[in-house]
Amino acid sequence: MGILSWILFGLIAGAVAKLILPGKDPGGIIVTILIGIVGGLLGGWISTSVFDGAGVSGFNLASFVWAVVGSLILLVLYRLVFHRSRS
Repeated sequence: MGILSWILFGLIAGAVAKLILPGKDPGGIIVTILIGIVGGLLGGWISTSVFDGAGVSGFNLASFVWAVVGSLILLVLYRLVFHRSRS
């Protein structure tokens, strides 16, 4: 699956991750979109490198799940880092 597909998945995955982890995030919608895009790329990389690409072969449910997982990881890390720097 190409990088453009992961970016598209990332846009959608960022929105889904925000629905799963609601709350006030610093940076607003732009940061959430960027987290989603990078999270989609992270999910693709995790799946390809750790599981040898298992289930990531195009626009399918497994690919979307990996994009959401990557977005959730980044969203949690972003909240932890930003919250600590403000305290």
